[in-house]
Amino acid sequence: MTERQKDRPWLMRTYAGHSTAEASNELYRRNLAKGQTGLSVAFDLPTQTGYDPDHLLARGEVGRVGVPVSHLGDMRRLFRDIPLDRMNTSMTINATAMWLLAMYQVVAEEQGADITRLAGTTQNDIVKEYLSRGTHVFPPGPSLRLTTDMITYTVNHLPRWNPINICSYHLQEAGATPVQEIAYAMSTAIAVLDAVFASGQVPEERRGEVVARISFFVNAGVRFIEEMCKMRAFGRIWDRITQERYGIEDAKQRRFRYGVQVNSLGLTEAQPENNVQRIVLEMLAVTLSKDARARAVQLPAWNEALGLPRPWDQQWSLRIQQVLAHESDLLEYEDIFAGSRVVEAKVDALVTDALAEITRIEEMGGALAAVESGYLKSQLVSAHAERRARIEEGTERIVGVNCYESTEPSPLTTDLDTAVLTVDPANEARVVRALHAWRDDRDEGRAQDALSALKKAAAGDANLFPATLDCVRAGVTTGEWCWALRDVFGEFRAPTGVSGAPLAVTAEAGTPLAAVRAKAARTAAELGCGALRLLVGKPGLDGHSNGAEQIAVRARDAGFEVVYQGIRLTPEQIVAAAVAEDVHCVGLSILSGSHAELVPDVLDRLRRSGAAAPAGSGGPADTPIPVIVGGIIPPADATALRAAGVAAVFTPKDFGITEIIGRIVDEIRKANKLDPLEVPA
Repeated sequence: MTERQKDRPWLMRTYAGHSTAEASNELYRRNLAKGQTGLSVAFDLPTQTGYDPDHLLARGEVGRVGVPVSHLGDMRRLFRDIPLDRMNTSMTINATAMWLLAMYQVVAEEQGADITRLAGTTQNDIVKEYLSRGTHVFPPGPSLRLTTDMITYTVNHLPRWNPINICSYHLQEAGATPVQEIAYAMSTAIAVLDAVFASGQVPEERRGEVVARISFFVNAGVRFIEEMCKMRAFGRIWDRITQERYGIEDAKQRRFRYGVQVNSLGLTEAQPENNVQRIVLEMLAVTLSKDARARAVQLPAWNEALGLPRPWDQQWSLRIQQVLAHESDLLEYEDIFAGSRVVEAKVDALVTDALAEITRIEEMGGALAAVESGYLKSQLVSAHAERRARIEEGTERIVGVNCYESTEPSPLTTDLDTAVLTVDPANEARVVRALHAWRDDRDEGRAQDALSALKKAAAGDANLFPATLDCVRAGVTTGEWCWALRDVFGEFRAPTGVSGAPLAVTAEAGTPLAAVRAKAARTAAELGCGALRLLVGKPGLDGHSNGAEQIAVRARDAGFEVVYQGIRLTPEQIVAAAVAEDVHCVGLSILSGSHAELVPDVLDRLRRSGAAAPAGSGGPADTPIPVIVGGIIPPADATALRAAGVAAVFTPKDFGITEIIGRIVDEIRKANKLDPLEVPA
């Protein structure tokens, strides 16, 4: 039998980074030795949002969800003994993308690399940050300028680099339907390309080179057929837009090039072993179809709903890819879905609906105008609320969560506190000391001159990449680079989408929401106020606001007055708002792991304000405010938070939002010494 010629496998990556540059470098080299064929760098939240580790907002966040990279020295250590001219590196970085790519280039130069051979991707998609992930810094206009300058610089100097990875992944995490995911990503691409070509930095004859360097990063959910058809629809629409709108004739330059991380939203804390088959099925949606196959794949780990995966968990996800690529015959055949009437009909429907939504956004003035008006955010919040309602009603079934809930004890989770990786709390202080040493040792005059030149360039219309490179070489830090641009561009607080989200769950007589509304109304009457008031707060730098938004929307629908000011607040700001608004409960949402630092701070400030009982007093103050917390919180941490005074802790297993709102009413009654109400919630 003649052996068939196999296609080349996709790039296999693991999204990784934590604690310090040294620890992450060790992890990268270990993963590469296991057969990983590319790197995917996770940066911590201070790095992503332009703060140095010693900034107030960075407290509790340093090294938690990624690696802290504060200056050139950190970047050198991150890639020690990894030849960058022979590596394909993906960097999940957006607001500070130019800064991180500049540091990457300088490290490559120091290694003696030919920078024209550097290959990889910077995410650099700021639109989805305003909508879903929350690591934006600057207003839309200046953000688009940074993106434009970076794209034009790379086309001229780093021709193998993908300067933007238009990212619909987080849109799906925020609730986007397949049509919304396609339409919003394509509208972002149109906004970016229009800005690049309008800048005058790319001659007409080189437009195809720009289009060829635009890549996408998508999500693949568990609805296999729909997700596979979505990828075909993406490719079809991209081909049409680039040919008809931008006149790109070379079919290779019009190719839809994408990488994928499969869905983390659908991973469950309940029966987490089920996540393995979910991950496999989602991977198949972006690998089985040769005509729509991903160029790079990274898989989450089975325990991501529990906490930070360990190296062994990430190895398991890598081995899933390797078994499919090397043991199966997948790569030996042409597209196995070609000619399928079912697939063609679904793709046609997705294309038609997505193009209609793209047209609607264009009529509003494009993607950035639709961000600023709040349209895109409210659409996502609404779609997510509808999905959550389907789960709670049981019409969307999730095994182990709302059906087939009985289970045998799992050996994987026998000891939950060791089933995830924990970051040493002392790590932050070490990183801060190293930052101070770096500042002390640099040429301060040169650093300040470089920052002044950056501000001057930002105030004009010069490309910002050369001035950024000078800052890197002068030893400027991440926070300093970002603050210099903040001084010129200002900062931006994105619309929350909560007020514009329509009703997703009805409160008709006999429904769970009606019972909670009645309980809330009676409690408000007993307290002598028009309505219960709930403050939903996101302390620190965690921008994943989906859960907070859903709580806010459902509490509103249950009759609460909701105070929700969006992301990135200090404990001091949250407590000040709680006191000023005279709220009855404070709900904190933290998914980044900084709960152990930030929640006790909020509790302490509430007590000192007189709005909560003193620790250990055994009784409420005159105006008690119970505090509840939601997030990815290990059992031991949850126990510690309750011991510190938190009234209730909710994790991903608590999927019933209406029940959570009912529990909030219960805690308000308890804090105010009202009798319990025997009303089902």
